[in-house]
Amino acid sequence: MALFNRKRTADTADTAVTAPATAAVLDADPGLAALTGDYTIDPAHSTIGFTVRHAMVTNVRGAFGVYEGSLHLDGSEPARSTASLDVTIASIDTGIADRDGHLRSADFFDAETFPLMTFRGTAAERVGGDRYRITGDLTLRDVTKPLTIDLEFHGSATDVYGAERVGFEGSAEILRSDWGLTWNAALETGGVMVSDKVKLTFDISAVKAAPKA
Repeated sequence: MALFNRKRTADTADTAVTAPATAAVLDADPGLAALTGDYTIDPAHSTIGFTVRHAMVTNVRGAFGVYEGSLHLDGSEPARSTASLDVTIASIDTGIADRDGHLRSADFFDAETFPLMTFRGTAAERVGGDRYRITGDLTLRDVTKPLTIDLEFHGSATDVYGAERVGFEGSAEILRSDWGLTWNAALETGGVMVSDKVKLTFDISAVKAAPKA
């Protein structure tokens, strides 16, 4: 299916459509031209989350509740598209207040010193069908390293309020130690309390800005 050729019906358009707004830089496709413009992430219909192995036997899942993101889609020259995402670290939520406090502390994110996690997309490629891969720079704890996100396009829609939306779903795996998150505790049975590998997930709906007068 050609990118952006798919539309949702009006009665379902106000539900969340997913993935990273950072999918702005895409291979040329005739269907993309109609969606050229500036977009912002809609937090009410989006989720930026993570999963990490705990005590070697189970997963802990969490999300960030406060973030801002924008993208510009250039349908004529997709390589000129831009994207950015700013996540407020203090908004982390795993469902356990004590654990969230520890994650905000200097042992992990050190949210007071480094309040934001940012991503700036730099390039992307079409993998096949509705699947894409975007590369950019992830900055966390004042460390910037490249990050590649695999994602899937979920379509475009005009919602019940007349806003045009695009949606993507994506994920990436990182080693948290690469960004200076090295705290851990050894288990009596062997292994460690928190895995170094972390899966980042993105379910994001982006809304097109009204044309400028």
